[in-house]
Amino acid sequence: SHAMGFKASKEGEIFDKSNYLQYISPADLKAFGLIPELIGRLPIVCHLDPLDKVTLRSILTEPKNALIKQYEKIFHLEGINLTIDKSVFDFVVEKAMEFKLGARGLRSICEAILLDAMYELPSQGKAAKEFHLTLTYAKEKFSKVNINRMKVA
Repeated sequence: SHAMGFKASKEGEIFDKSNYLQYISPADLKAFGLIPELIGRLPIVCHLDPLDKVTLRSILTEPKNALIKQYEKIFHLEGINLTIDKSVFDFVVEKAMEFKLGARGLRSICEAILLDAMYELPSQGKAAKEFHLTLTYAKEKFSKVNINRMKVA
């Protein structure tokens, strides 16, 4: 027997069983219980793959308005030169992955680590012109954070 049609083959489609959401359709939403009026307001139903560590790190450091660049600018406005160890980037990304916070969680984690320094260093006057963020400092500050509150952010 021969398969018919464009690009037809005898082999069945291979489904990624680890991620069924990529195959969702509006009919599935209706079968799930959503009303057609609501489904009609969702013109495109699509699936997004989870972000990996490499992507999260690039979001943290590479764009023109990257989070790290924003924090460097905030400290610069106070006359403080912020330098960050590369291992801190990996730590932030690791925590975002661990707690499933995604790209939005990167800001919450950075905020938790840098909040005290952002308020304390400018009030020290001329004594604080440099701030070097180390992995030890980041781990210490992050350990004091209530994770449940961070997930909401």
